[in-house]
Amino acid sequence: MIVLLSKGECRARDLSQMLGIREKEVYAHLSHIERSVTSQKKKLIIIASRCLSCEYVFDRRKRFTKPGRCPRCKSERIQEPTYRVV
Repeated sequence: MIVLLSKGECRARDLSQMLGIREKEVYAHLSHIERSVTSQKKKLIIIASRCLSCEYVFDRRKRFTKPGRCPRCKSERIQEPTYRVV
């Protein structure tokens, strides 16, 4: 998974399809990857989710999962976060 994230940005759904695991398992692996790459002097970057209705950006969110709805407009049309190792 670290190799895939090093090559480019991926969503959790993309990773689950490429690796043949459930999307829920990907989120558990991401927290381990975050700790693993810091020892390699790398960093797991989370490109924040955003609301597709009002363009609100979830930039302060620390969780790896997609938010349920927008706090500003209450829309559930949320773009999934993407991840990358640099």
